[in-house]
Amino acid sequence: MCSGEILLYYQFLTVEFFRIKDFAGAQVSCLESVVFEADSRYNAEEAAREGGRGRRKIMEYFKDVLISLLLQIVFTVGVIVIFGLLIGFCNKAFYSNFKRHARAVCYATGFIGTPVHELSHALFCLIFGHRITRIVLFQINSADGTLGYVEHAYNKRNVYQNIGNFFIGVAPILVISVIMFVIAYFLLPAFVDTLGTLPASIEDVEFVPLMKNIWEIIKTFFSLIGTWQWWVFFVIGLFLCLHMTLSTADIKGAWSGFVLLLIVLLIVDIILEAVSGGLLTSFTSVVISIGGYLLSIMLISLIISLLYLIISFVFRIFIR
Repeated sequence: MCSGEILLYYQFLTVEFFRIKDFAGAQVSCLESVVFEADSRYNAEEAAREGGRGRRKIMEYFKDVLISLLLQIVFTVGVIVIFGLLIGFCNKAFYSNFKRHARAVCYATGFIGTPVHELSHALFCLIFGHRITRIVLFQINSADGTLGYVEHAYNKRNVYQNIGNFFIGVAPILVISVIMFVIAYFLLPAFVDTLGTLPASIEDVEFVPLMKNIWEIIKTFFSLIGTWQWWVFFVIGLFLCLHMTLSTADIKGAWSGFVLLLIVLLIVDIILEAVSGGLLTSFTSVVISIGGYLLSIMLISLIISLLYLIISFVFRIFIR
Protein backbone atom coordinates (compact mmCIF):
# COMPACT_ATOMS: atom_id res chain seq x y z
CA MET A 1 0.00 0.00 0.00
CA CYS A 2 1.46 3.36 -1.01
CA SER A 3 1.76 6.31 1.28
CA GLY A 4 -1.10 8.17 -0.47
CA GLU A 5 -3.53 5.31 0.12
CA ILE A 6 -2.45 5.05 3.73
CA LEU A 7 -3.11 8.77 4.21
CA LEU A 8 -6.57 8.51 2.65
CA TYR A 9 -7.38 5.48 4.78
CA TYR A 10 -6.23 7.31 7.91
CA GLN A 11 -8.39 10.31 7.05
CA PHE A 12 -11.37 8.01 6.48
CA LEU A 13 -10.89 6.35 9.87
CA THR A 14 -10.53 9.73 11.54
CA VAL A 15 -13.77 11.01 10.01
CA GLU A 16 -15.62 7.80 10.96
CA PHE A 17 -14.23 7.96 14.48
CA PHE A 18 -15.51 11.49 15.06
CA ARG A 19 -18.83 10.66 13.40
CA ILE A 20 -19.30 7.65 15.70
CA LYS A 21 -18.18 9.74 18.66
CA ASP A 22 -20.71 12.47 17.85
CA PHE A 23 -23.44 9.85 17.39
CA ALA A 24 -22.57 8.18 20.71
CA GLY A 25 -22.47 11.56 22.43
CA ALA A 26 -25.89 12.41 21.06
CA GLN A 27 -27.28 9.09 22.28
CA VAL A 28 -25.72 9.60 25.70
CA SER A 29 -27.20 13.12 25.89
CA CYS A 30 -30.57 11.76 24.87
CA LEU A 31 -30.33 9.04 27.50
CA GLU A 32 -29.28 11.58 30.12
CA SER A 33 -32.24 13.73 29.15
CA VAL A 34 -34.62 10.80 29.51
CA VAL A 35 -33.11 9.87 32.86
CA PHE A 36 -33.28 13.49 34.03
CA GLU A 37 -36.89 13.78 32.93
CA ALA A 38 -37.80 10.54 34.68
CA ASP A 39 -35.98 11.64 37.82
CA SER A 40 -37.75 15.01 37.74
CA ARG A 41 -41.11 13.33 37.29
CA TYR A 42 -40.36 10.99 40.21
CA ASN A 43 -39.31 13.92 42.41
CA ALA A 44 -42.44 15.83 41.45
CA GLU A 45 -44.65 12.83 42.23
CA GLU A 46 -42.82 12.26 45.51
CA ALA A 47 -43.24 15.94 46.40
CA ALA A 48 -46.93 15.71 45.54
CA ARG A 49 -47.27 12.62 47.73
CA GLU A 50 -45.43 14.37 50.56
CA GLY A 51 -47.67 17.40 50.09
CA GLY A 52 -50.74 15.15 50.16
CA ARG A 53 -49.54 13.42 53.31
CA GLY A 54 -48.83 16.82 54.88
CA ARG A 55 -52.30 18.09 54.03
CA ARG A 56 -53.86 14.92 55.42
CA LYS A 57 -51.89 15.30 58.64
CA ILE A 58 -53.06 18.90 58.97
CA MET A 59 -56.66 17.84 58.28
CA GLU A 60 -56.40 15.03 60.86
CA TYR A 61 -54.85 17.45 63.34
CA PHE A 62 -57.67 19.97 63.12
CA LYS A 63 -60.32 17.23 62.95
CA ASP A 64 -59.08 15.81 66.27
CA VAL A 65 -59.03 19.30 67.78
CA LEU A 66 -62.55 20.15 66.62
CA ILE A 67 -64.02 16.79 67.70
CA SER A 68 -62.42 17.16 71.13
CA LEU A 69 -63.66 20.75 71.42
CA LEU A 70 -67.18 19.68 70.43
CA LEU A 71 -67.22 16.92 73.08
CA GLN A 72 -65.92 19.31 75.72
CA ILE A 73 -68.58 21.90 74.92
CA VAL A 74 -71.45 19.40 74.63
CA PHE A 75 -70.72 17.75 77.98
CA THR A 76 -70.28 21.03 79.87
CA VAL A 77 -71.91 24.07 78.32
CA GLY A 78 -74.33 21.91 76.32
CA VAL A 79 -75.55 20.11 79.44
CA ILE A 80 -76.00 23.42 81.29
CA VAL A 81 -77.85 25.07 78.40
CA ILE A 82 -80.13 22.12 77.54
CA PHE A 83 -81.08 21.33 81.14
CA GLY A 84 -81.30 25.02 81.98
CA LEU A 85 -83.79 25.58 79.16
CA LEU A 86 -85.84 22.50 80.10
CA ILE A 87 -85.95 23.45 83.78
CA GLY A 88 -86.78 27.05 82.88
CA PHE A 89 -89.65 25.88 80.65
CA CYS A 90 -91.01 23.61 83.42
CA ASN A 91 -90.85 26.38 86.01
CA LYS A 92 -92.52 28.93 83.76
CA ALA A 93 -95.33 26.49 82.95
CA PHE A 94 -95.61 25.60 86.65
CA TYR A 95 -96.34 29.18 87.69
CA SER A 96 -98.62 29.87 84.74
CA ASN A 97 -100.81 26.92 85.74
CA PHE A 98 -101.60 28.64 89.03
CA LYS A 99 -103.01 31.63 87.12
CA ARG A 100 -104.05 34.38 89.59
CA HIS A 101 -102.32 32.50 92.42
CA ALA A 102 -98.98 32.40 90.60
CA ARG A 103 -97.47 35.43 92.35
CA ALA A 104 -98.42 34.11 95.78
CA VAL A 105 -96.88 30.71 94.99
CA CYS A 106 -93.75 32.41 93.66
CA TYR A 107 -93.37 34.42 96.88
CA ALA A 108 -94.03 31.33 99.02
CA THR A 109 -91.25 29.37 97.35
CA GLY A 110 -89.06 32.37 96.62
CA PHE A 111 -88.30 33.39 100.20
CA ILE A 112 -85.89 30.44 100.27
CA GLY A 113 -85.14 29.84 96.58
CA THR A 114 -84.43 33.46 95.60
CA PRO A 115 -81.69 34.11 98.22
CA VAL A 116 -79.98 30.86 97.15
CA HIS A 117 -80.29 31.98 93.51
CA GLU A 118 -78.71 35.38 94.20
CA LEU A 119 -76.03 34.02 96.54
CA SER A 120 -75.04 31.67 93.71
CA HIS A 121 -74.34 34.69 91.50
CA ALA A 122 -72.43 36.35 94.36
CA LEU A 123 -70.31 33.24 94.99
CA PHE A 124 -69.09 33.10 91.40
CA CYS A 125 -68.51 36.84 91.40
CA LEU A 126 -66.03 36.28 94.22
CA ILE A 127 -64.45 33.26 92.54
CA PHE A 128 -63.77 35.22 89.33
CA GLY A 129 -62.66 38.44 91.01
CA HIS A 130 -65.71 40.57 90.27
CA ARG A 131 -66.57 43.37 92.70
CA ILE A 132 -70.11 43.15 94.08
CA THR A 133 -71.57 46.67 94.15
CA ARG A 134 -75.10 45.82 95.30
CA ILE A 135 -77.01 42.69 96.29
CA VAL A 136 -80.69 42.18 97.09
CA LEU A 137 -81.49 38.65 98.26
CA PHE A 138 -85.29 38.89 98.33
CA GLN A 139 -87.90 41.57 97.74
CA ILE A 140 -91.61 41.66 96.97
CA ASN A 141 -93.77 44.05 94.98
CA SER A 142 -90.83 45.49 93.03
CA ALA A 143 -91.70 47.65 90.03
CA ASP A 144 -90.45 45.10 87.49
CA GLY A 145 -91.36 42.00 89.50
CA THR A 146 -87.73 41.12 90.23
CA LEU A 147 -87.40 39.10 93.43
CA GLY A 148 -83.65 39.70 93.82
CA TYR A 149 -80.50 40.72 91.98
CA VAL A 150 -76.73 41.11 92.17
CA GLU A 151 -74.88 44.04 90.61
CA HIS A 152 -71.17 43.59 89.99
CA ALA A 153 -68.24 45.25 88.24
CA TYR A 154 -65.11 43.80 86.62
CA ASN A 155 -62.07 44.62 84.49
CA LYS A 156 -63.16 44.15 80.87
CA ARG A 157 -59.52 43.69 79.81
CA ASN A 158 -59.07 40.72 82.13
CA VAL A 159 -59.62 37.41 80.30
CA TYR A 160 -60.28 35.45 83.50
CA GLN A 161 -62.91 37.90 84.70
CA ASN A 162 -64.56 37.99 81.27
CA ILE A 163 -64.80 34.18 81.19
CA GLY A 164 -66.27 34.46 84.67
CA ASN A 165 -69.34 36.17 83.20
CA PHE A 166 -70.46 32.82 81.82
CA PHE A 167 -70.22 31.04 85.17
CA ILE A 168 -71.74 33.96 87.05
CA GLY A 169 -74.69 33.94 84.65
CA VAL A 170 -75.41 30.20 84.97
CA ALA A 171 -74.43 30.02 88.66
CA PRO A 172 -77.95 29.27 90.02
CA ILE A 173 -78.24 26.20 87.79
CA LEU A 174 -74.85 24.92 88.94
CA VAL A 175 -75.09 25.75 92.64
CA ILE A 176 -78.69 24.62 93.22
CA SER A 177 -78.00 21.40 91.30
CA VAL A 178 -74.96 20.75 93.51
CA ILE A 179 -77.03 21.44 96.64
CA MET A 180 -79.68 18.97 95.45
CA PHE A 181 -76.96 16.41 94.74
CA VAL A 182 -75.50 16.78 98.25
CA ILE A 183 -78.95 16.42 99.83
CA ALA A 184 -79.62 13.34 97.67
CA TYR A 185 -76.25 11.92 98.73
CA PHE A 186 -77.37 11.85 102.37
CA LEU A 187 -81.08 11.12 101.91
CA LEU A 188 -81.09 8.87 98.82
CA PRO A 189 -77.66 7.15 98.62
CA ALA A 190 -79.01 4.26 96.50
CA PHE A 191 -80.17 6.78 93.91
CA VAL A 192 -76.84 8.61 93.91
CA ASP A 193 -75.00 5.32 93.36
CA THR A 194 -76.77 4.87 90.01
CA LEU A 195 -75.46 8.25 88.85
CA GLY A 196 -71.97 6.73 88.55
CA THR A 197 -73.07 4.85 85.42
CA LEU A 198 -72.95 8.02 83.30
CA PRO A 199 -69.97 8.77 80.96
CA ALA A 200 -66.54 9.11 82.55
CA SER A 201 -64.35 9.16 79.41
CA ILE A 202 -64.42 9.45 75.61
CA GLU A 203 -64.80 5.67 75.28
CA ASP A 204 -68.03 5.77 77.33
CA VAL A 205 -69.79 8.25 75.05
CA GLU A 206 -72.43 6.17 73.25
CA PHE A 207 -75.99 7.36 72.77
CA VAL A 208 -77.97 4.15 73.34
CA PRO A 209 -76.10 3.04 76.52
CA LEU A 210 -76.36 6.63 77.79
CA MET A 211 -80.15 6.63 77.37
CA LYS A 212 -80.39 3.22 79.07
CA ASN A 213 -78.35 4.49 82.03
CA ILE A 214 -80.55 7.59 82.36
CA TRP A 215 -83.66 5.39 82.34
CA GLU A 216 -82.21 3.19 85.10
CA ILE A 217 -81.45 6.32 87.14
CA ILE A 218 -85.05 7.54 86.79
CA LYS A 219 -86.45 4.11 87.75
CA THR A 220 -84.24 3.97 90.84
CA PHE A 221 -85.35 7.45 91.88
CA PHE A 222 -89.05 6.56 91.77
CA SER A 223 -88.48 3.19 93.46
CA LEU A 224 -87.70 5.16 96.63
CA ILE A 225 -90.98 7.11 96.62
CA GLY A 226 -92.29 5.12 99.60
CA THR A 227 -89.57 6.42 101.95
CA TRP A 228 -89.77 9.58 104.10
CA GLN A 229 -86.34 10.62 102.80
CA TRP A 230 -87.74 10.83 99.27
CA TRP A 231 -90.52 13.17 100.36
CA VAL A 232 -88.14 15.42 102.30
CA PHE A 233 -85.98 15.64 99.21
CA PHE A 234 -89.04 16.36 97.12
CA VAL A 235 -90.19 19.25 99.34
CA ILE A 236 -86.72 20.82 99.43
CA GLY A 237 -86.73 20.68 95.64
CA LEU A 238 -89.93 22.76 95.67
CA PHE A 239 -88.09 25.73 97.18
CA LEU A 240 -84.84 25.38 95.26
CA CYS A 241 -85.45 23.96 91.79
CA LEU A 242 -88.34 26.34 91.08
CA HIS A 243 -85.87 29.22 91.35
CA MET A 244 -83.10 27.92 89.11
CA THR A 245 -84.53 29.75 86.10
CA LEU A 246 -82.15 32.31 84.59
CA SER A 247 -83.26 35.86 83.93
CA THR A 248 -82.67 37.67 80.65
CA ALA A 249 -79.77 39.55 82.28
CA ASP A 250 -78.27 36.23 83.45
CA ILE A 251 -78.41 34.80 79.93
CA LYS A 252 -76.95 37.94 78.36
CA GLY A 253 -74.04 37.96 80.79
CA ALA A 254 -73.40 34.24 80.34
CA TRP A 255 -73.30 34.61 76.54
CA SER A 256 -70.60 37.29 76.67
CA GLY A 257 -68.40 34.98 78.74
CA PHE A 258 -69.14 31.88 76.66
CA VAL A 259 -67.63 33.30 73.46
CA LEU A 260 -64.31 33.96 75.17
CA LEU A 261 -64.45 30.59 76.96
CA LEU A 262 -64.85 28.88 73.58
CA ILE A 263 -61.84 30.72 72.14
CA VAL A 264 -59.64 29.87 75.12
CA LEU A 265 -60.67 26.19 74.98
CA LEU A 266 -59.86 26.07 71.26
CA ILE A 267 -56.38 27.53 71.85
CA VAL A 268 -55.72 25.07 74.69
CA ASP A 269 -56.83 22.12 72.52
CA ILE A 270 -54.61 23.23 69.62
CA ILE A 271 -51.59 23.46 71.94
CA LEU A 272 -52.28 20.08 73.59
CA GLU A 273 -52.69 18.34 70.20
CA ALA A 274 -49.46 19.95 68.95
CA VAL A 275 -47.53 18.70 71.97
CA SER A 276 -49.11 15.23 72.00
CA GLY A 277 -52.39 13.78 70.81
CA GLY A 278 -52.52 11.76 74.01
CA LEU A 279 -52.59 14.94 76.09
CA LEU A 280 -55.65 16.23 74.25
CA THR A 281 -57.40 12.88 74.64
CA SER A 282 -56.66 12.83 78.38
CA PHE A 283 -57.84 16.41 78.80
CA THR A 284 -61.07 15.68 76.91
CA SER A 285 -61.67 12.57 79.03
CA VAL A 286 -61.34 14.66 82.20
CA VAL A 287 -63.80 17.23 80.85
CA ILE A 288 -66.28 14.48 79.86
CA SER A 289 -65.93 12.95 83.33
CA ILE A 290 -66.82 16.31 84.88
CA GLY A 291 -69.66 16.60 82.37
CA GLY A 292 -70.94 13.17 83.41
CA TYR A 293 -71.24 14.31 87.02
CA LEU A 294 -72.78 17.59 85.86
CA LEU A 295 -75.33 15.64 83.83
CA SER A 296 -76.10 13.49 86.87
CA ILE A 297 -76.59 16.51 89.12
CA MET A 298 -78.79 18.42 86.67
CA LEU A 299 -80.87 15.33 85.93
CA ILE A 300 -82.00 15.41 89.58
CA SER A 301 -83.13 19.03 89.27
CA LEU A 302 -84.96 18.34 86.01
CA ILE A 303 -86.84 15.37 87.52
CA ILE A 304 -87.99 17.53 90.46
CA SER A 305 -89.09 20.33 88.10
CA LEU A 306 -91.05 17.86 85.95
CA LEU A 307 -92.80 16.43 89.01
CA TYR A 308 -93.90 19.87 90.17
CA LEU A 309 -95.04 20.71 86.66
CA ILE A 310 -97.31 17.64 86.70
CA ILE A 311 -98.70 18.70 90.09
CA SER A 312 -99.40 22.19 88.74
CA PHE A 313 -101.46 20.73 85.89
CA VAL A 314 -103.55 18.80 88.42
CA PHE A 315 -104.05 21.99 90.42
CA ARG A 316 -105.06 23.84 87.25
CA ILE A 317 -107.88 21.36 86.65
CA PHE A 318 -109.37 22.08 90.08
CA ILE A 319 -109.19 25.90 89.89
CA ARG A 320 -111.05 26.22 86.60
